Amino acid sequence: MLKEGDLAPEFDLPADGGKRLVLKAFRGGPVVLYFYPKDNTEGCTIEAKEFSDLAPKFARAGVTVIGISPDSPKSHDKFICKHELALLLASDEEKTVAEAYGVWVEKSMYGRKYMGVERATFAISPKGHIARIWRKVSPRGHAAEVLEWARGAGGETRKPKRAKN
Repeated sequence: MLKEGDLAPEFDLPADGGKRLVLKAFRGGPVVLYFYPKDNTEGCTIEAKEFSDLAPKFARAGVTVIGISPDSPKSHDKFICKHELALLLASDEEKTVAEAYGVWVEKSMYGRKYMGVERATFAISPKGHIARIWRKVSPRGHAAEVLEWARGAGGETRKPKRAKN
């Protein structure tokens, strides 16, 4: 199980719009990875819309937000288009990244057990360490909570301000 301070597991995943997202490429700036179970489901749509609505504020704080689910890049493209999302969405169809982050877990619904993605968020520092973990989050209001943390107690995740000349 990952804990705060651990080096964040690297990944190279296909993403929306035919892109590839490589965690190392974001080194030098803070990253928020939020794992969600499925495109176009109620909770996942709420969470994605809230992160998307706050995207300009995350950008002003210097934070890159990436959503990760087992859905295909094509599904992500449709999800983004349908809900006019301003997000980067990575596709973890093999669930290797979800497993590395410990969010591919046994779940239960109506007495039936199955494997699925636990809704969780990881803040990653500019140096690539896990700065904060939110597990089993509620979709509504979570993006605002993450933004508040990034602006305030972000510690190492916050970019240092450059001196004015």
